[in-house]
Amino acid sequence: METLLLWPEGAPGALGTSDEDCPGITPYLVEGKENAAVIVCPGGAYAMRADHEGGPVAEWLNTLGISAFVLRYRVAPYGYPHALHDAQRALRTIRYRADEFGIDPGRLGILGFSAGGHLASAAGVLFDAGDEAASEPLERQSSRPDLLILCYPVISMAEGVTHQGSKENQLGSNPDPELAERLSSELQVTAATPPAFLWHTSDDGAVPVENSLQFAAALSRHHIPFDLHVYAHGEHGLGLADDESHTRGWTEACASWLALNGYCK
Repeated sequence: METLLLWPEGAPGALGTSDEDCPGITPYLVEGKENAAVIVCPGGAYAMRADHEGGPVAEWLNTLGISAFVLRYRVAPYGYPHALHDAQRALRTIRYRADEFGIDPGRLGILGFSAGGHLASAAGVLFDAGDEAASEPLERQSSRPDLLILCYPVISMAEGVTHQGSKENQLGSNPDPELAERLSSELQVTAATPPAFLWHTSDDGAVPVENSLQFAAALSRHHIPFDLHVYAHGEHGLGLADDESHTRGWTEACASWLALNGYCK
């Protein structure tokens, strides 16, 4: 499938012209108009993007009648704020081109796994309404996602909770404490944060379940609706978890939640 560049003339801060320097979205569209859509952010510790958390997830969303866009966001050696800018640009682009894609711009969510979950959560707490004075029309679009789906996400940059590799790839080995706090999504939740679906395994050995628990607690304090599913067992990075008799239930639970939010046909 064709990947559409988010900045056809070159991304801000690009270090070269390879695919890895050129963030983009790969559309997986369902037929019709005014469809709900979800941007998919694969995980990979901000060092790579895992294939099994990209295309297969978009195809699953298509079975629910939801269009999807797999995001090719920048990873190491790119650090903050490049990945976040890529996600925000994707949200603006899809809204601006909503008619072309057959998308309802008011039903545009973002889904992420692991470090991609951190990116999705950051998009959900560090958004803006768009720049009304921007010369480029799509930059006038809001970057707020309408819902979040966070799968075994990295949420916090706090020691003992974070995933160290993801943190270092975003912030370096000696990060500014104020920046680390800004990128701890559990600390940035407000009443404007969109509804969220979270799932994790309690014995995740790479990204502690406390990441999801702390984000859910922050949502609760701000009266944001959320689903939280914690499964007893399962290694990190399961994706759709097709071969796991217990944890694969997350997709059915998520489909039910998406229907509750008016995303499924």
